[in-house]
Amino acid sequence: MKKLYGALFTLSMIWGTSFLFIKLLVNELGPWGVVFWRCFFGTVTLLLILFFFKKQDVSHLRLINLPWIPLVFVALFNNVLPFGLIAMSEMNISSSLASVINATTPIWTIVIGSIFFMVPIRGKQWIGVFVGFIGILLLLNLDFVSLMNENFVGAGTMLAATFCYGLGAQLARKYLIHLPVIIVSTTTLFMSMIISFPFMLVTNHTKGYSGFSIEIFLSLIGLGVFGSGLAYLFYYFMVKEGSAEFASLVTYIVPITAMVWGFLLLDEHISANMVIGLLFVFAGVYLSSAKANKKRAINSSIVQE
Repeated sequence: MKKLYGALFTLSMIWGTSFLFIKLLVNELGPWGVVFWRCFFGTVTLLLILFFFKKQDVSHLRLINLPWIPLVFVALFNNVLPFGLIAMSEMNISSSLASVINATTPIWTIVIGSIFFMVPIRGKQWIGVFVGFIGILLLLNLDFVSLMNENFVGAGTMLAATFCYGLGAQLARKYLIHLPVIIVSTTTLFMSMIISFPFMLVTNHTKGYSGFSIEIFLSLIGLGVFGSGLAYLFYYFMVKEGSAEFASLVTYIVPITAMVWGFLLLDEHISANMVIGLLFVFAGVYLSSAKANKKRAINSSIVQE
Protein backbone atom coordinates (compact mmCIF):
# COMPACT_ATOMS: atom_id res chain seq x y z
CA MET A 1 0.00 0.00 0.00
CA LYS A 2 2.95 2.37 0.53
CA LYS A 3 3.59 2.39 -3.22
CA LEU A 4 -0.05 3.18 -3.99
CA TYR A 5 -0.20 6.09 -1.56
CA GLY A 6 3.25 7.25 -2.66
CA ALA A 7 2.05 7.34 -6.27
CA LEU A 8 -1.15 9.13 -5.19
CA PHE A 9 0.62 11.99 -3.44
CA THR A 10 3.44 12.26 -6.00
CA LEU A 11 0.88 12.56 -8.78
CA SER A 12 -1.07 15.17 -6.83
CA MET A 13 2.09 17.27 -6.49
CA ILE A 14 2.72 17.04 -10.25
CA TRP A 15 -0.86 17.75 -11.31
CA GLY A 16 -1.09 20.60 -8.80
CA THR A 17 0.99 22.65 -11.23
CA SER A 18 -0.81 21.51 -14.40
CA PHE A 19 -3.70 23.97 -14.11
CA LEU A 20 -1.19 26.83 -13.79
CA PHE A 21 0.70 25.69 -16.88
CA ILE A 22 -2.53 25.30 -18.88
CA LYS A 23 -3.57 28.83 -17.93
CA LEU A 24 -0.23 30.14 -19.21
CA LEU A 25 -0.35 28.15 -22.45
CA VAL A 26 -3.95 28.27 -23.64
CA ASN A 27 -3.91 31.90 -24.84
CA GLU A 28 -0.71 31.29 -26.81
CA LEU A 29 -1.44 27.87 -28.32
CA GLY A 30 -5.22 27.52 -28.10
CA PRO A 31 -7.00 24.58 -26.40
CA TRP A 32 -6.09 21.99 -29.04
CA GLY A 33 -2.56 23.30 -29.37
CA VAL A 34 -2.16 22.70 -25.64
CA VAL A 35 -3.50 19.15 -26.07
CA PHE A 36 -1.22 18.32 -29.00
CA TRP A 37 2.01 19.69 -27.53
CA ARG A 38 1.22 18.28 -24.10
CA CYS A 39 0.77 14.82 -25.61
CA PHE A 40 3.82 15.26 -27.87
CA PHE A 41 6.19 16.04 -24.98
CA GLY A 42 4.59 13.30 -22.87
CA THR A 43 4.97 10.71 -25.65
CA VAL A 44 8.62 11.57 -26.27
CA THR A 45 9.33 11.26 -22.54
CA LEU A 46 7.73 7.82 -22.29
CA LEU A 47 9.38 6.56 -25.49
CA LEU A 48 12.77 7.47 -24.02
CA ILE A 49 11.90 5.67 -20.78
CA LEU A 50 10.65 2.68 -22.76
CA PHE A 51 13.81 2.53 -24.85
CA PHE A 52 16.37 2.93 -22.09
CA PHE A 53 14.74 1.23 -19.10
CA LYS A 54 11.78 -0.97 -20.05
CA LYS A 55 12.84 -2.92 -23.14
CA GLN A 56 13.01 -6.28 -21.38
CA ASP A 57 9.67 -5.78 -19.60
CA VAL A 58 7.75 -5.37 -22.87
CA SER A 59 9.90 -7.33 -25.33
CA HIS A 60 7.29 -10.12 -25.49
CA LEU A 61 4.55 -7.77 -26.66
CA ARG A 62 3.66 -7.31 -30.32
CA LEU A 63 1.96 -4.15 -31.53
CA ILE A 64 -0.50 -6.13 -33.64
CA ASN A 65 -1.71 -8.00 -30.56
CA LEU A 66 -2.51 -4.92 -28.49
CA PRO A 67 -6.22 -4.15 -27.83
CA TRP A 68 -6.24 -1.12 -30.08
CA ILE A 69 -9.96 -0.32 -29.89
CA PRO A 70 -9.98 -0.01 -26.07
CA LEU A 71 -6.70 1.92 -26.26
CA VAL A 72 -8.27 4.41 -28.69
CA PHE A 73 -11.30 4.93 -26.45
CA VAL A 74 -9.14 5.36 -23.34
CA ALA A 75 -6.97 7.86 -25.23
CA LEU A 76 -10.10 9.74 -26.28
CA PHE A 77 -11.81 9.87 -22.89
CA ASN A 78 -8.77 10.01 -20.62
CA ASN A 79 -6.61 12.38 -22.65
CA VAL A 80 -7.96 14.13 -25.75
CA LEU A 81 -11.41 15.24 -24.59
CA PRO A 82 -10.60 16.14 -20.96
CA PHE A 83 -7.33 17.89 -21.91
CA GLY A 84 -9.17 19.97 -24.52
CA LEU A 85 -12.16 20.68 -22.28
CA ILE A 86 -9.94 21.77 -19.37
CA ALA A 87 -8.03 24.15 -21.64
CA MET A 88 -11.33 25.58 -22.93
CA SER A 89 -12.65 26.00 -19.40
CA GLU A 90 -9.57 27.92 -18.29
CA MET A 91 -10.26 30.48 -21.01
CA ASN A 92 -13.35 31.40 -18.96
CA ILE A 93 -12.67 30.49 -15.31
CA SER A 94 -9.76 30.67 -12.90
CA SER A 95 -7.29 27.82 -12.64
CA SER A 96 -8.12 27.43 -8.93
CA LEU A 97 -11.84 26.92 -9.64
CA ALA A 98 -10.95 24.48 -12.43
CA SER A 99 -8.89 22.42 -9.99
CA VAL A 100 -11.76 22.41 -7.50
CA ILE A 101 -14.34 21.28 -10.08
CA ASN A 102 -11.84 18.63 -11.12
CA ALA A 103 -12.27 17.21 -7.60
CA THR A 104 -15.71 15.89 -8.61
CA THR A 105 -13.96 13.20 -10.70
CA PRO A 106 -14.19 10.51 -7.95
CA ILE A 107 -17.96 10.97 -7.82
CA TRP A 108 -18.26 10.49 -11.58
CA THR A 109 -15.90 7.50 -11.45
CA ILE A 110 -17.97 5.76 -8.79
CA VAL A 111 -21.32 6.56 -10.45
CA ILE A 112 -20.15 5.46 -13.92
CA GLY A 113 -18.57 2.31 -12.49
CA SER A 114 -21.73 1.42 -10.59
CA ILE A 115 -24.17 2.06 -13.47
CA PHE A 116 -22.24 0.97 -16.57
CA PHE A 117 -19.52 -1.39 -15.35
CA MET A 118 -21.32 -3.22 -12.52
CA VAL A 119 -18.65 -2.19 -10.02
CA PRO A 120 -19.92 -2.87 -6.48
CA ILE A 121 -19.65 0.22 -4.32
CA ARG A 122 -19.56 -0.03 -0.54
CA GLY A 123 -21.27 2.50 1.70
CA LYS A 124 -17.95 3.52 3.22
CA GLN A 125 -16.72 4.56 -0.23
CA TRP A 126 -19.71 6.84 -0.76
CA ILE A 127 -19.11 8.37 2.65
CA GLY A 128 -15.46 8.92 1.79
CA VAL A 129 -16.34 10.65 -1.48
CA PHE A 130 -18.66 13.11 0.21
CA VAL A 131 -16.33 13.71 3.17
CA GLY A 132 -13.62 14.60 0.68
CA PHE A 133 -15.98 16.91 -1.20
CA ILE A 134 -16.83 18.69 2.06
CA GLY A 135 -13.10 19.22 2.47
CA ILE A 136 -12.98 20.88 -0.96
CA LEU A 137 -15.81 23.22 0.05
CA LEU A 138 -13.94 24.10 3.25
CA LEU A 139 -10.91 24.95 1.15
CA LEU A 140 -13.16 27.45 -0.65
CA ASN A 141 -14.27 29.05 2.62
CA LEU A 142 -17.77 27.86 1.69
CA ASP A 143 -17.93 30.95 -0.53
CA PHE A 144 -20.83 29.87 -2.76
CA VAL A 145 -21.43 33.45 -3.93
CA SER A 146 -18.03 33.53 -5.62
CA LEU A 147 -18.73 30.16 -7.21
CA MET A 148 -22.07 31.35 -8.56
CA ASN A 149 -20.40 34.43 -10.07
CA GLU A 150 -17.93 32.36 -12.07
CA ASN A 151 -18.54 31.73 -15.78
CA PHE A 152 -21.03 28.88 -16.12
CA VAL A 153 -19.79 27.90 -19.58
CA GLY A 154 -16.29 27.43 -18.24
CA ALA A 155 -17.56 25.56 -15.18
CA GLY A 156 -19.77 23.32 -17.33
CA THR A 157 -16.90 22.55 -19.69
CA MET A 158 -14.72 21.60 -16.74
CA LEU A 159 -17.48 19.38 -15.36
CA ALA A 160 -17.70 17.59 -18.74
CA ALA A 161 -13.94 16.95 -18.50
CA THR A 162 -14.38 15.25 -15.11
CA PHE A 163 -17.07 13.00 -16.59
CA CYS A 164 -14.62 11.98 -19.32
CA TYR A 165 -11.95 11.22 -16.72
CA GLY A 166 -14.37 9.00 -14.80
CA LEU A 167 -15.33 7.07 -17.93
CA GLY A 168 -11.72 6.79 -19.11
CA ALA A 169 -10.58 5.40 -15.76
CA GLN A 170 -13.27 2.70 -15.78
CA LEU A 171 -12.48 1.74 -19.39
CA ALA A 172 -8.78 1.44 -18.56
CA ARG A 173 -9.55 -0.68 -15.50
CA LYS A 174 -11.85 -3.04 -17.42
CA TYR A 175 -9.99 -3.50 -20.71
CA LEU A 176 -6.32 -2.58 -20.18
CA ILE A 177 -5.46 -3.92 -16.73
CA HIS A 178 -3.47 -6.83 -18.22
CA LEU A 179 -1.07 -4.50 -20.06
CA PRO A 180 2.14 -3.01 -18.63
CA VAL A 181 1.62 0.52 -17.34
CA ILE A 182 4.32 1.94 -19.63
CA ILE A 183 2.55 0.52 -22.71
CA VAL A 184 -0.86 1.95 -21.77
CA SER A 185 0.65 5.35 -20.97
CA THR A 186 2.76 5.56 -24.13
CA THR A 187 0.21 4.28 -26.65
CA THR A 188 -2.67 6.38 -25.32
CA LEU A 189 -0.60 9.58 -25.29
CA PHE A 190 0.74 8.85 -28.79
CA MET A 191 -2.76 8.29 -30.17
CA SER A 192 -3.98 11.42 -28.37
CA MET A 193 -1.22 13.38 -30.11
CA ILE A 194 -2.36 12.04 -33.49
CA ILE A 195 -6.05 12.72 -32.81
CA SER A 196 -5.49 16.26 -31.54
CA PHE A 197 -3.21 17.32 -34.41
CA PRO A 198 -5.95 17.98 -37.00
CA PHE A 199 -8.03 19.81 -34.39
CA MET A 200 -5.08 22.12 -33.78
CA LEU A 201 -4.73 22.76 -37.52
CA VAL A 202 -8.44 23.43 -38.01
CA THR A 203 -8.54 25.94 -35.17
CA ASN A 204 -5.54 27.74 -36.69
CA HIS A 205 -3.46 27.62 -33.51
CA THR A 206 -0.13 26.71 -35.10
CA LYS A 207 2.03 29.34 -33.45
CA GLY A 208 4.21 26.60 -32.00
CA TYR A 209 5.64 25.82 -35.44
CA SER A 210 7.44 29.16 -35.64
CA GLY A 211 9.24 28.55 -32.36
CA PHE A 212 8.42 28.70 -28.66
CA SER A 213 9.41 31.44 -26.28
CA ILE A 214 11.39 30.23 -23.29
CA GLU A 215 8.34 30.63 -21.02
CA ILE A 216 6.14 28.58 -23.33
CA PHE A 217 8.81 25.90 -23.74
CA LEU A 218 9.36 25.54 -19.99
CA SER A 219 5.61 25.42 -19.38
CA LEU A 220 5.29 22.63 -21.95
CA ILE A 221 8.14 20.75 -20.27
CA GLY A 222 6.27 21.00 -16.98
CA LEU A 223 2.90 20.08 -18.48
CA GLY A 224 4.08 17.52 -21.05
CA VAL A 225 7.10 15.78 -19.56
CA PHE A 226 5.95 15.81 -15.95
CA GLY A 227 2.18 16.48 -16.08
CA SER A 228 1.51 13.96 -18.86
CA GLY A 229 4.46 11.62 -19.47
CA LEU A 230 5.64 10.80 -15.96
CA ALA A 231 2.25 11.52 -14.37
CA TYR A 232 0.42 8.86 -16.38
CA LEU A 233 2.89 6.23 -15.28
CA PHE A 234 1.74 6.91 -11.71
CA TYR A 235 -1.91 7.16 -12.75
CA TYR A 236 -2.19 3.87 -14.63
CA PHE A 237 -0.13 2.17 -11.92
CA MET A 238 -2.83 3.18 -9.42
CA VAL A 239 -5.61 2.03 -11.76
CA LYS A 240 -3.92 -1.34 -12.24
CA GLU A 241 -2.72 -2.04 -8.69
CA GLY A 242 -5.55 -0.28 -6.86
CA SER A 243 -8.74 0.62 -8.72
CA ALA A 244 -10.19 3.28 -11.00
CA GLU A 245 -11.91 4.78 -7.96
CA PHE A 246 -8.64 4.95 -6.01
CA ALA A 247 -6.79 6.59 -8.90
CA SER A 248 -9.50 9.22 -9.29
CA LEU A 249 -8.98 10.30 -5.66
CA VAL A 250 -5.90 12.21 -6.76
CA THR A 251 -8.25 14.98 -7.93
CA TYR A 252 -9.23 15.59 -4.30
CA ILE A 253 -5.64 16.35 -3.35
CA VAL A 254 -4.74 18.44 -6.43
CA PRO A 255 -6.45 21.64 -5.15
CA ILE A 256 -4.41 21.30 -1.96
CA THR A 257 -1.11 20.83 -3.77
CA ALA A 258 -2.01 23.75 -6.04
CA MET A 259 -2.34 25.88 -2.89
CA VAL A 260 0.97 24.53 -1.56
CA TRP A 261 2.71 25.50 -4.79
CA GLY A 262 1.09 28.93 -4.51
CA PHE A 263 2.47 29.29 -0.99
CA LEU A 264 5.99 28.17 -1.98
CA LEU A 265 6.26 29.97 -5.32
CA LEU A 266 3.89 32.94 -5.00
CA ASP A 267 4.00 33.57 -1.24
CA GLU A 268 0.24 33.02 -0.95
CA HIS A 269 -1.34 32.72 2.51
CA ILE A 270 -2.53 29.35 3.90
CA SER A 271 -5.50 29.87 6.24
CA ALA A 272 -6.91 27.75 9.06
CA ASN A 273 -9.83 26.58 6.93
CA MET A 274 -7.32 25.21 4.42
CA VAL A 275 -5.77 23.05 7.14
CA ILE A 276 -9.22 21.82 8.27
CA GLY A 277 -10.18 21.14 4.66
CA LEU A 278 -6.94 19.21 4.22
CA LEU A 279 -7.88 16.90 7.11
CA PHE A 280 -11.33 16.27 5.61
CA VAL A 281 -9.82 15.50 2.21
CA PHE A 282 -7.33 13.02 3.65
CA ALA A 283 -10.14 11.34 5.62
CA GLY A 284 -12.15 11.07 2.42
CA VAL A 285 -9.20 9.53 0.58
CA TYR A 286 -8.76 6.94 3.33
CA LEU A 287 -12.45 5.97 3.46
CA SER A 288 -12.88 5.88 -0.33
CA SER A 289 -9.81 3.69 -0.80
CA ALA A 290 -11.03 1.09 1.74
CA LYS A 291 -12.18 -1.27 -1.01
CA ALA A 292 -8.88 -1.06 -2.87
CA ASN A 293 -6.96 -1.71 0.35
CA LYS A 294 -9.05 -4.75 1.22
CA LYS A 295 -8.87 -6.20 -2.28
CA ARG A 296 -5.09 -5.79 -2.40
CA ALA A 297 -4.71 -7.47 0.99
CA ILE A 298 -6.81 -10.43 -0.14
CA ASN A 299 -4.82 -10.78 -3.36
CA SER A 300 -1.56 -10.70 -1.39
CA SER A 301 -2.73 -13.41 0.96
CA ILE A 302 -3.75 -15.62 -1.97
CA VAL A 303 -0.32 -15.21 -3.55
CA GLN A 304 1.38 -16.07 -0.28
CA GLU A 305 -0.70 -19.21 0.08
